[in-house]
Amino acid sequence: MDIQRLVRPNILKLVPYSSARSEFKGSADIFLDANENPFQTGLNRYPDPLQRALKARIAELKGVSPEQIFLGNGSDEAIDLVVRIFCEPRQDHIFILPPTYGMYQVAADIADVEARQVSLTPDFQPDVAAILAAATPASRIVFVCSPNNPTGNLADPEAIRRLASTFQGIVVVDEAYIDFSTHTGALELLPEFLT
Repeated sequence: MDIQRLVRPNILKLVPYSSARSEFKGSADIFLDANENPFQTGLNRYPDPLQRALKARIAELKGVSPEQIFLGNGSDEAIDLVVRIFCEPRQDHIFILPPTYGMYQVAADIADVEARQVSLTPDFQPDVAAILAAATPASRIVFVCSPNNPTGNLADPEAIRRLASTFQGIVVVDEAYIDFSTHTGALELLPEFLT
């Protein structure tokens, strides 16, 4: 799937902000253009805006490339950005799978995007058939919370695989609490679906 076809056109046209620090290669003792204090205090420098060292370490721990990592101010920021990047207000919609994390609905409401609900099955798994039956060309995102909040169960990897291979939008597997589980999570599916 070509993910670029799902990105809002105005987002594709954006020219990202570029600071002097992100454009600079090499080393320097003083960054007056960034209005930084030249005296070493341990707190006198802005951090790397591209978080290179942190992404490299996380990539090593998770077995992915640094380019596959997005760092934000918690899951809520990532959820908000995904909705704003892929959904046109008052045109597109997302799927949430109740009972689930409430921020998906909040992010949709803020972005003026409809959140359609397809309840989890009685054993708290994504109802793939019902999601696909409800999908339209305006269906942009399915949020799967695993481990789920509030039920605590893991989503069946096969259900995630079926969604990722058949849903014509973005399948977000929110694994904010996966490190409290013994399961490796959806990372094992990345090579199959990212090309």
